[in-house]
Amino acid sequence: MSASPAISTQPQDLVSLAREAGEAAMGLVAEATRRVRTKVLSAEGKVSAEKLETEQHAAHGLAWLATYGEGVRELAAYAARLQESGQLGETETLLVRIGLGEYLDQMFSGIPMSQGEMVRPTGSLGLGAREVAKFRNAAVETLIAEGNTTENRAALVARIRDNGGSATIGHSGLDEDMEAIRSEMRRFGLAEVAPHAHEWHLKNDYIPMEIVTKMAELGVFGLTIPEEYGGMGLPKISMCVVSEELSRAYIGVGSLGTRSEIAAELILCGGTEEQKQRFLPGIASGDILPTAVFTEPNTGSDLASLRTKAVKDGDHWTISGNKTWITHPVRADIMTVLVRTKPEEKGHRGLSMLIAEKPRGSDETPFPVEGLSGGEIEVLGYRGMKEYELAFDGFKVPAGNLLGEVEGKGFAQLMQTFESARIQTAARAVGVAQSALDLGLRYAEERVQFGKALVNFPRVADKLAMMAVEINIARQLTYFSAREKDEGKRCDLEAGMAKLLGARVAWAAADNALQIHGGNGFALEYAVSRVLCDARILSIFEGAAEIQAQVIARRLLEAA
Repeated sequence: MSASPAISTQPQDLVSLAREAGEAAMGLVAEATRRVRTKVLSAEGKVSAEKLETEQHAAHGLAWLATYGEGVRELAAYAARLQESGQLGETETLLVRIGLGEYLDQMFSGIPMSQGEMVRPTGSLGLGAREVAKFRNAAVETLIAEGNTTENRAALVARIRDNGGSATIGHSGLDEDMEAIRSEMRRFGLAEVAPHAHEWHLKNDYIPMEIVTKMAELGVFGLTIPEEYGGMGLPKISMCVVSEELSRAYIGVGSLGTRSEIAAELILCGGTEEQKQRFLPGIASGDILPTAVFTEPNTGSDLASLRTKAVKDGDHWTISGNKTWITHPVRADIMTVLVRTKPEEKGHRGLSMLIAEKPRGSDETPFPVEGLSGGEIEVLGYRGMKEYELAFDGFKVPAGNLLGEVEGKGFAQLMQTFESARIQTAARAVGVAQSALDLGLRYAEERVQFGKALVNFPRVADKLAMMAVEINIARQLTYFSAREKDEGKRCDLEAGMAKLLGARVAWAAADNALQIHGGNGFALEYAVSRVLCDARILSIFEGAAEIQAQVIARRLLEAA
């Protein structure tokens, strides 16, 4: 293997450049925020919902610009931490330099919000060329000119090929304890999941219960549940590492843990002490498998319009209505069901959360309980747990299973879980993207065309390099949001950004990995076809990309 091209900028210079460029990038974001805010203000000086919708392109473009700005800032922080610990090596330096060069260039010239939608500071966001130029300081210019170069991409691919079996490309930036968890999950994924994942996908089989049992033995379902309730009491960032590595093996397995995390978070934040004692130990041990039952056929992301109702009748609630896109309901033991208990209250104020217990079902008898039926939704990917439409017709829930034993708080209780849910979705996206890189690299090294391996063709190598770079950016943004959560800080903005970017990175990585496979990638027998299908869901669930951008934009504009 040929030696890697030399890197012209020393680590110390890189950290300084990254910090200065990060400040300039956030300056551009602040100026764009002020400019877009003038477009959406009401006569009273508040953000107008009507104007925000009219100016959706600009608002969502601002969300993407801010997400990129945060990504640049986190790359700078990542480089500084590694330099301080003596871990800023050649691979990490290349990841940072290429990432900064590319993301800064896009911030100043154009960011793809989707395949056919671009946001540009001049035009989309209403900034003039001179206003934008004020923020292109010397550090920005240097990184754009010297960051994402042919030589740097070639050097990075050489480092990737000589990775030595490390779990991540470059140092993750986490401590030894978190890396020990990663190693354990990586071993489990490689031994127990990855060899069978594609067969499960093609057959639309459930993830075997033996795998679920082994996950429980590894502590996957109780990672962040406090020790007093039978969990391990670890920080949220541990769940990021676990979700990432398990999703790298198969997104279905990675997502099994998030079912428990969402339910546990709901009960921890909103439940009574009796409810915590009754449900959390079983969730932590894996004896209780939960499912989230929120979405309805005609509501989608508009949860405040839910119609499924629950009526109090003596010592129980009776549920009637329809739900859809419910993941893993057949084998679930409890359902956290968002229902309307106050029909006189419009919007989210009439919603409550019920913890509905049910027996486990099977393919033959999916719902062996009175008042509940359903039909499977056939899906492209994200298999292994199965999606269902559910019909509640007089389904009974004990009165004591009203979350927190208080009505009208269901929406607020659910909102408390959104930060963790989106952080974990971002982590799953990083895992899926890493899986795509694994498959693309392996094929590019093994497939010979015109007398040499595909990896030796620059366009193929460039794809691999950019996968690694963007995976690192998404990973650092995800870890940052998890650290903010662990420190008790509000992080809905950061979590939303991590999810928004991570989902797009996963899709791009899967698409490029399939392109590297050529026609073989379009064949169902190749695992990359599954990864492509799995990646596509990430920008839809836990808040579609457009909804996520809307939430980010509103937060930015209201805080300005």
